[in-house]
Amino acid sequence: MPQPRVEKLITAIDIGSWKVSAMIAGRTDTGELAILGTGQRESRGVRRGFIVDMERTELAVRETVEQAERVAGTNIEDVWVSFSGGSLVSDVVTVERDMGGDRVEQADIDDLLATGRQGIDPDGRIVLHAQPTCFTLNNKVNVKKPLGMHADTLSVDIHVVLADGAPLANLDLCVRGAYLNVNSIVAAPTATGLACLSEEERDLGVALIELGAGVTNVSLYAGGMLVGLHSIPIGASDITDDIASAFGIRRSQAERIKCFYGSAMQNRRDFREMIEIAPVGGADTAMSQAAGPNADGGRITRAALVGVICERLNQIMAEVNGVLAGMGFNSPTGRQVVLTGGGAEMKGIADYAQGALGRAVRIGRPRGLTALPEAHSGPAFATLAGLALYGASNPVDLRTMAPAHQTVHRVGAPMWWQRMMRAIRANY
Repeated sequence: MPQPRVEKLITAIDIGSWKVSAMIAGRTDTGELAILGTGQRESRGVRRGFIVDMERTELAVRETVEQAERVAGTNIEDVWVSFSGGSLVSDVVTVERDMGGDRVEQADIDDLLATGRQGIDPDGRIVLHAQPTCFTLNNKVNVKKPLGMHADTLSVDIHVVLADGAPLANLDLCVRGAYLNVNSIVAAPTATGLACLSEEERDLGVALIELGAGVTNVSLYAGGMLVGLHSIPIGASDITDDIASAFGIRRSQAERIKCFYGSAMQNRRDFREMIEIAPVGGADTAMSQAAGPNADGGRITRAALVGVICERLNQIMAEVNGVLAGMGFNSPTGRQVVLTGGGAEMKGIADYAQGALGRAVRIGRPRGLTALPEAHSGPAFATLAGLALYGASNPVDLRTMAPAHQTVHRVGAPMWWQRMMRAIRANY
């Protein structure tokens, strides 16, 4: 049987606070997206999602892409890049057009979208995404494709993601310094949602919590679109730092202990299980004092480790709960939570989050890709996989449209929210 022919290459680069990863995917003539090569390097120039060392970040990007190119056996020039900094802001803009009962033509849709582009107020920020998500006929019926239908009024909800300009410029400069062309910078929650969430979940309502190394992104989806976004400047690397500080060990050993022995749930056996550690400087007395009563020479109990982990997780989940409450996540649209990111790989994290948040929680892993390496199939690589899916779908973005001069009515937030809630109630 002949192998599918690759028609288009898509390269994604996820620049995070802990790692820089790259993925080269090929869209085949059968419509599948197949993984051809991957690469990964430690991130040394990014903190809390922002570039703090241009040279180190540029070097990491170059080495990561070169590794992926060797595996794929091809050279690439254009890439899709993620941005997960805490300056991301999400909004929904709704514009409306009078149709007078006429049939909706393509020109009507184009004029509506072009005018929607003019209606976006970035307020000094950069528009990362401006994508139409849902059309509405007569302020009542939500449709995906209104072409050919009769309507008195036609409106569209436009999902807008904004970010501060300086961090984006630094990110773009680092990637171009590695001799790569940037197709687009994509908000990490947007990419992650494509990889982890089904269309039905996004339509009925779901919260996506991405527990990254330096930042925890909380996104709320409802009515098929991203309606809320908030970044918390705490992540899984803070747990590593807590372990290193509590037991007087290096960060590298703390990360290893967290990955091999760490858990978000404690049991009775943890008080008997001992873990070997090597304190900085090798001083047993100093280490014992730093590790507390659960230390025994060069060893600690697993219970002590889990206690340190849970203390930081309690803080993170308290912040997440506050953010979800502020987004109105106490309605039927907020019963499902999807947890992803590198921190979601910790043992017992789903059960812990379910108890802390009081909602059903599942771990979000990337899907929709073929030949995905097992090492890249976990939640830590959801954003990277989502970037590849985003590049392959190349969604409509109003930023590329030419402006149009049309008279429309701007609809305030309560109107689009009421329409969305009507659509959600209809599904229950």
